[in-house]
Amino acid sequence: MIALPPRLRALALGWGAVGVAYTLSSLLQGPGTMLAESALDRLVPFDPRGVWLYLSFFALIPYAYLRADAARVPWLMRAMQFGALVSGIVFVLFPTTLHYPPVDGASLSAAALRLLAAGDSAQNCLPSLHAALTCLAARALVDARRPWRSALVVLWSAAITYSIVQTRRHLALDISAGVLVALVCGMLAARLPAFSRRTI
Repeated sequence: MIALPPRLRALALGWGAVGVAYTLSSLLQGPGTMLAESALDRLVPFDPRGVWLYLSFFALIPYAYLRADAARVPWLMRAMQFGALVSGIVFVLFPTTLHYPPVDGASLSAAALRLLAAGDSAQNCLPSLHAALTCLAARALVDARRPWRSALVVLWSAAITYSIVQTRRHLALDISAGVLVALVCGMLAARLPAFSRRTI
């Protein structure tokens, strides 16, 4: 058996837990409650071109595991595991869905968004794991010793969060719940002595 480098192992255990929770909850949940758009959601026009920012999330997460300060990587792994557990429970007990606008057009962006929607769950909306994990990754990367990188990470994370609503994969309520999950699970992970002191 090949042993993964510590950072890749943390990535597999942290992000992998999210994939397990997301998939299992989709199999166990019943029909979802329809969430209505709020006035805040309507301020963000639906635009398939936001899919590229949305998909950049899949670069942000591994980047966080590979480039964050070594002392923060165990925290990030554990916070994601807690986030997966909490979100998975909510997905099963209170499944939610929303009205997904039709994606018309022959543009590459529209095709990418249709492909994304085809492979994603129509439920598992609240809380937004996309938002929760983005917040956790940003927190792991923001470092006073690296101000330029920190500023770019904050802007990148904000752009991803905007794109979540822009592509109507989630609503503002889902994002708010995802941010709350990130805050609670991040604080919980930081309070675990075995992981708050451990480094990679």
